[in-house]
This record gives sequence, C-alpha cells and structure tokens, in this order.
Amino acid sequence: MMASETFNLPNTFASELERKFFWWEPIGPHPRSVTRILAQAMNLASFEDIQRLEDVVGPQGLVDVMLEAEPGWISERSWELWRGRLQLATGMSIPEMPPRRSFNAGAI
Repeated sequence: MMASETFNLPNTFASELERKFFWWEPIGPHPRSVTRILAQAMNLASFEDIQRLEDVVGPQGLVDVMLEAEPGWISERSWELWRGRLQLATGMSIPEMPPRRSFNAGAI
C-alpha cells in the first residue's frame, strides 16, 4: 500500500473530489486510488480547492501524492505551484519536474 493511501481522508471528501475532477469512468474493474484522485484534484484545483486540500490532506500527505504520481497525472504548471507551496511548508525536497513517460523507440 502506498504511503498516501494510509492517511485518514474522509470518504465523503474523496468522493466529492472524484465527482468534481473526473468526468470519465474508471478504466477496468478497480476503483481509482486515493492517490490518483488527489493528484487529479491537485492538477485542476482552484485556489479554494488548494486551501481545502491543504487543510484536509495536509502538506505531508500532498507531498506523498506528488512523489507517488504517475506520468501525466500532474501538469508541469501545477507541479511547480505545489512544489513551491509544499517545499516551503514542509522543508522537503521535491523533484523540479513531474514524472514523465519515456519510450524506447528501438523496442517498438
């Protein structure tokens, strides 16, 4: 289990975020992870959403989400905003760029 899956995120808050920030059905039989829901919310958050995420999840939990995010989950612009806010709040080192997909053209 990922670190961010272990914090106490109220189910009602997770459900609210999922309804607000996902307009497509999950792919496959499994529900979205809390990490995926939070990453999407971080990526598309308004200032009011940012404040709620910080209050409910806390800076450390949001850093965990960033460090566990998969390529494409958080845009470079949102990454930089959160990186600045969360490094200041936690003193933790967060990579400068979000994770990226890499392809080996020779394998295709």
